[in-house]
Amino acid sequence: MKSLLKSATALAGIVVAGSALAADLPRRAAPPPVFTPVPVFTWTGFYAGFNAGYGFNTADTRAPTVVGVPAGATAASSVFVTGAGAPTTGVLAFGNRNSNDGFVGGGQIGYNYQFTPGSGVVVGIEADAQYVDFGRDRNRYAFATAAGGGVAPGTLVFNPNGISGLDFFGTVRGRLGYAWDRTLVYATGGFAYGSGGGRDFGLTNSSRDDFQTGWVVGGGVEYALPTDSFFNFFRSSAVTLKVEGLYVNLDQGNRNNGVFAQTANGTQYSVFSPGVVSVGPANLYRRETEFAVVRAGLNYKFNGF
Repeated sequence: MKSLLKSATALAGIVVAGSALAADLPRRAAPPPVFTPVPVFTWTGFYAGFNAGYGFNTADTRAPTVVGVPAGATAASSVFVTGAGAPTTGVLAFGNRNSNDGFVGGGQIGYNYQFTPGSGVVVGIEADAQYVDFGRDRNRYAFATAAGGGVAPGTLVFNPNGISGLDFFGTVRGRLGYAWDRTLVYATGGFAYGSGGGRDFGLTNSSRDDFQTGWVVGGGVEYALPTDSFFNFFRSSAVTLKVEGLYVNLDQGNRNNGVFAQTANGTQYSVFSPGVVSVGPANLYRRETEFAVVRAGLNYKFNGF
């Protein structure tokens, strides 16, 4: 029994000593934490998207145009007649109230290059095509006068279409800006074109849709949303939202202003007709389509982070 107790005591001493020695041994170092670097956002890459906004005229075309119309040989050949039905001279006046404004919408495609990802200078090029819906009520006939008389029955004194606005326009622009991570502020400018703004006063069959060219300048702010944004329907590398303002100037050059008045037998009068005197300012001899656009857009970026 004594031998058994001595053996148990010796074994316990060995266990205690072993535990103490094990406690003094160096512990195995824990593995370092693994960090996954977050990619630095860059604006470099191709993109495409769409936009919508509001366009409004910026040209000063509110001065009235007054045109004197001579008497014809008969009532049928005269725009104006007296109270007794005799041909007489008269005046046509056009208020030139400009309501060249309305909806603008379309799409764009472009490419950006950022010199230093994160924050830095960004250059790019963008092309867009826009549908426009304004100019429906521009430069309509205001009034016609004749001493003691009025407009002869069956006489056309104005074209209800007036001077229409554009049907569409587009631009090809360079872009230069500076990015702070996902926020980009930029200026833009370049070539502009459009069609549908060349419809002059006159009969419908004498109206024209002349292709016009000019220039555009503007600027904007663009912000890149997270890749997993709700708006990322196409699973692109980034989705960006932008707000942009543009000024567009399309030169129409010197144009015939069309027909101001037509008699029952087909005689037409305009500011260039022989014997017709323009009393008001000649602000319609040369016109430019000038308008501003404020719009918001959504772009899908297809490469880069």
